[in-house]
Amino acid sequence: MKRGAEVLVRTCANVQPAEEVVIVTDPERMTIARAVADAALEVGAIPSIVIPPERSIDNEEPGSAAAAALSAADVAFLPVTLALAHTRAVREAIGAGARVLSMTAFTERMMREGGLFTDFRARKPLCDGLAARLTAGEHLRVTNPAGTDLTMSLEGVTGNSHACLLDGPGFSAVPNIEANCAPAQGTAEGVFVCDGSIPYYGVGPIRDPVTFRISKGFVTDIVGGDQAAFLADLLARQDDPWVYNLAQFAFGLNPACTEFTGEMLNDEGVNGTVHIGIGTSANLGGAVSAKTHFDAVTRAPTVWIGEELVLSNGAILVAP
Repeated sequence: MKRGAEVLVRTCANVQPAEEVVIVTDPERMTIARAVADAALEVGAIPSIVIPPERSIDNEEPGSAAAAALSAADVAFLPVTLALAHTRAVREAIGAGARVLSMTAFTERMMREGGLFTDFRARKPLCDGLAARLTAGEHLRVTNPAGTDLTMSLEGVTGNSHACLLDGPGFSAVPNIEANCAPAQGTAEGVFVCDGSIPYYGVGPIRDPVTFRISKGFVTDIVGGDQAAFLADLLARQDDPWVYNLAQFAFGLNPACTEFTGEMLNDEGVNGTVHIGIGTSANLGGAVSAKTHFDAVTRAPTVWIGEELVLSNGAILVAP
């Protein structure tokens, strides 16, 4: 896995000699964490591996000791089984000047092949361009052949370009190149039919489409097969109304991610897809902190930002 670790350390996170590198992980990802630590040592950085207390759900806080380590880091890598990206601990680390690279549910396969080995620099102009359109746009509509028809306001929204490259303080996940935003709070209306993947909570690639009915920016109903029933029950048990918040809209833009595998950061980056995020929006430019955050990816979307058609049945129409 050495080559993959070198891409993460040298290309994605731009780790420099003498920088403090914190790798937050768990026993399931320790081989990946050690590979990243070895690559950081090779460039003269000072790596530390931190294992927080066991957590029960994606984007649950990691505890005060792990949070303090993150805030003291120059660079943080997060090869964890349960996501940390949408936590207060990560938000505070970025605020303290860290470069944070999310690697949720990373597998050894992902260290050796696939999306990690694309040309991130070449894809960055497209990612930047779509993020700029999200910032400048007033409204967005997305449809797809499975029945999606969802609208949202972009008034006051700032688009985020996450091209898997950190040249200064900030956040990106890898290898899911994506342009995203937190839609204007309370404005999303319609239906989002997920026929791709929900790579959280063990749901994975979709067997029967999962339909999210959305009103005033909140999911009001989740219907479909057994995966939909599982998800609806899981959210109900959180006893937190904000877990239904429509938190995110994002484009997947990695040309080396082509199939849904159930690996989170592969599936969210599948080229020509879009996904919505539900729950916490605070790390995306929104104001909501919920008990969890998850994404749902759909196939063959058509997307308008204002009057501009930017995707058509999954084909990207925007020039880099």
